[in-house]
Amino acid sequence: MTTMTTDDPTLALRQAFSLFPTGVVAVAASVDGRPVGLAVNSFTSVSLDPPLVGICIANTSTTWPTLSGVKRLGLSILGAGQGAVCRTLSARGVDRFADVPWRAGEGGAVLIDDAALWLECEIHSSFPGGDHEVVLLEVKRSELFPDVAPLVFHQSRFRELQSA
Repeated sequence: MTTMTTDDPTLALRQAFSLFPTGVVAVAASVDGRPVGLAVNSFTSVSLDPPLVGICIANTSTTWPTLSGVKRLGLSILGAGQGAVCRTLSARGVDRFADVPWRAGEGGAVLIDDAALWLECEIHSSFPGGDHEVVLLEVKRSELFPDVAPLVFHQSRFRELQSA
């Protein structure tokens, strides 16, 4: 068995958290007629009544202040083959949607083609969570693509699910 140790508590915690596989979600909306978005891997279902999901956004995000003021956000649970899309949506100083196929949802939501799931959401509430903002979103519309396997992020790499 391999073990890792470090004297840096932040690095140790980052390494520990990387052992928990997560999905990758694009959060996007149309702002002044242009798609604006970012990728997050901190996404969770919260409640069925009302239908709520949660995301966490780094306080250092320069994109979230723009997105936080829109009427409706599109959340796209990225598909297994969309690692490059995730990298593009995470890049700084580039047109994040130059090579990313998308479509407009209701109320300005932007949805990424070939995703496993689309959710159109409105901000329900938010609160500080350390170096992140915890945002609860109310799901207004969903569209599932059950034949699309999700993109999985584990140990700082993209992976695909396999049957047990």
